[in-house]
Amino acid sequence: MAHPYELDLSESKKHGILVAVGGNEDKKHNLQILRTIQSLVKKEKVSIEVITTASEIPEEVGQLYVKAFAKIGHNELGLMHIPTRDLAEDPSNVQRVKKADIIFFTGGDQLRITSILGGSSVLNVIKERYNEGDCIVAGTSAGASAMSETMIYGGDSTEAILKGTVHMTAGIGLIDNVVIDSHFIKRGRFSRLVQIVSTNPGLIGLGLGEDTGVVVERGHILKAIGSGLVVILDGQRIRYSNIANIKDGEAIAVENIHIHTIVSGHGYDLKLRKYLKPQDMESLNLFSP
Repeated sequence: MAHPYELDLSESKKHGILVAVGGNEDKKHNLQILRTIQSLVKKEKVSIEVITTASEIPEEVGQLYVKAFAKIGHNELGLMHIPTRDLAEDPSNVQRVKKADIIFFTGGDQLRITSILGGSSVLNVIKERYNEGDCIVAGTSAGASAMSETMIYGGDSTEAILKGTVHMTAGIGLIDNVVIDSHFIKRGRFSRLVQIVSTNPGLIGLGLGEDTGVVVERGHILKAIGSGLVVILDGQRIRYSNIANIKDGEAIAVENIHIHTIVSGHGYDLKLRKYLKPQDMESLNLFSP
């Protein structure tokens, strides 16, 4: 009997594992998402470097992860406070990311990640190691939003259905053809992704709820983790939108955006644009947490 879904590995590029989290993940009780991230490394002692560049209160934020990962145990945790481009070129910081099993970006402001780390030796090493399948890169909130090739960095959710109110720039480019938005349900950011997908239907909008995320393997297979909801907006089959013919500040009309939601154990194939039920995920046998 054939599997309900089969992955063609012949065209899959080698990648590490990416974990994007919607923010406000549990750091005090069962720590489900952080445990999942650590469990992806099959070693007795896991080396984790937490990069706090996105935060304006890096020591305070960093200590939250020190305490959280200490509860899980079996890890060697380092905090990397990199607030300047000079420190992003520091050889000692480069060596640290070369040795880490997991590189974790905290929340804050994603523009701090791209403007401080973009093009730096630290980020280049992270990308090289990820592309070679040599490490896991994880991020929460701003740390997740920065992962994609195209990144949201602002835009009031209440006005985002109006043209020109969502601000985008280049992210750090670990995943293609996706735009990631965090705190998606709680902060009502649905209309932000509608605008982005309307402007470029080739992009897939990925809205991550709080204490919720996706594990991305082989660069295109998503699996939802955590307690909440992941929303996927696919604009490839849009039949009509007015966005090219209206002025900034005018309301957007769009026909036939496809919307999916996935929860823990469900998934999505970004390359095939295919919804993956739990039995499909089991047939892939890619994820072990």
